[in-house]
Amino acid sequence: MITRRMALAVTGASMLAGCASKFRSYNGPEVTRIVVFKGRREMHLLHDTRALKSYHIGLGGNPVGDKQFEGDMKTPEGAYRIDRRNPNSQYHLSLGISYPDAQDIAEAEAQGKKPGGDIFIHGQMRKGRGGPADWTAGCIAVSNREIEDIYAMVRLGTPIYIYP
Repeated sequence: MITRRMALAVTGASMLAGCASKFRSYNGPEVTRIVVFKGRREMHLLHDTRALKSYHIGLGGNPVGDKQFEGDMKTPEGAYRIDRRNPNSQYHLSLGISYPDAQDIAEAEAQGKKPGGDIFIHGQMRKGRGGPADWTAGCIAVSNREIEDIYAMVRLGTPIYIYP
């Protein structure tokens, strides 16, 4: 009886540890902004002017230019905020970017199109490793290990600046 209880306890603990492993803790300086340079495929998490972490990133499948409308496979450019957290993302973990803003909506509507949405910083697909360097529908992709760190470090409301 004791052996069976111990086995169940160990099995339960290992299952919980496996589930919780993607959630990391962070006790360092606050990330005060995120800066993305699309042309260099770089993203930097900053505290004031000091880079805390830097990452090589993947972008939308059509990475040159600003996102104009839904389905154009481009990553937006401009000033946004981190506006949501998705712990159950199909891309491991994800942080939502506040695209589209009023200007994005107006620009898309002027072309008779919808602006799209659901732009995130995220990890890799659950099945497979993602694809070529620029494989998303307009999001910013990093490795699963990297999104775990980013998810722990970045808070809701953090500004993100995305440059060409």
